[in-house]
Amino acid sequence: MCSHRSSCPGPDTRPAHVVAARPEQGWSLLCDGTIVFDDSGELLPDGRAVAPRRDCVHTGRLTIAA
Repeated sequence: MCSHRSSCPGPDTRPAHVVAARPEQGWSLLCDGTIVFDDSGELLPDGRAVAPRRDCVHTGRLTIAA
């Protein structure tokens, strides 16, 4: 799946790159087999799910400065 010259980085590291993006569906496939979602959640290649980080979830509320 991956075309890195050396072995692809593991799913617990961040250097993996996007090999397929589906922004209209809200997800991207990384070269290490991890699926990342727009809400920052992840589905790892071994089937484990990583919950979205709450500090990254957009509430849709705007803050207006006076």
